[in-house]
Amino acid sequence: MDHPAPRRCVIGEPAFDLHGPAIPTRPVILSVPHAGRDYSPDLLALARVQPHVLQRLEDRWVDLIAHPLIARGYSVLIARAPRAMIDLNRHDREVDPAMVVNVPRDVTLHSSVKLRGGLGLIPRRMPGAHDLWLKPLPWTDVQRRIDSVHRPYHETIARMMRAARDVHGHAILLDLHSMPPLPPPGAGRPAPGLVLGDRFGRSASARLTMLAADVVAGHDMIAALNHPYAGDYLIDRHSCPEQGMHAIQLEIDRALYLDAALDRPGPGLERIRALVTAMVEALAVELPRADYALAAE
Repeated sequence: MDHPAPRRCVIGEPAFDLHGPAIPTRPVILSVPHAGRDYSPDLLALARVQPHVLQRLEDRWVDLIAHPLIARGYSVLIARAPRAMIDLNRHDREVDPAMVVNVPRDVTLHSSVKLRGGLGLIPRRMPGAHDLWLKPLPWTDVQRRIDSVHRPYHETIARMMRAARDVHGHAILLDLHSMPPLPPPGAGRPAPGLVLGDRFGRSASARLTMLAADVVAGHDMIAALNHPYAGDYLIDRHSCPEQGMHAIQLEIDRALYLDAALDRPGPGLERIRALVTAMVEALAVELPRADYALAAE
């Protein structure tokens, strides 16, 4: 089950690793924003809870699913900084005002449903852990995290998306996540093992989303569309289908690739790797519907 360490190009410290070429050789780019496991002593010293509680915020080991695609030469961006430090799937002003002090007057903070639930740019709480941190953070610390992690991560995605579109005519971002097992929908039907999110059709061509769903079905698994996860800030920021920029979020049930404790890689990892690899390879040779229209003109 072990996979050889891929070629690594570290961008910043401890922001993320960029695997593969900065100018993508295919139109598909992968992002893995929530698998970071680099917990610095300084971060842990700020926590009210034990490290294993902060680890519950992770998309545990989901980066391992991308390793075969790294070996095939795809461009893959994997966060090293943990979600507990900063959530790359949130706006950089999506900050709970109760968590920060000394916010400059010219900084306007944004609210959202996720933030009110405790999962803003800097996660505040989650079930079973009402307060993750000992005290509020100075705004200078939050800004440092934005400048060293959040901004370079998104700037790199934006740069690669533009490069892929310039070379291939369009770009497709697949944002890779994992989720707790979903409850069955009822009437004896099994729960979906994957959820494809395209912001209800706003972030990607329907042709691409349906192709991804067909690949899942071809692997004898069930995918839901946009429920309960439609995609968040990351695919919203980097998509503009009318300009050839498409983005899809993929959520994978952790029970499908982790062990029974949902803590370590499990026996299903190779099956999920094969499914995601097939999905990416299919997307890489598919033209969005808009491109067909342009070709016909």
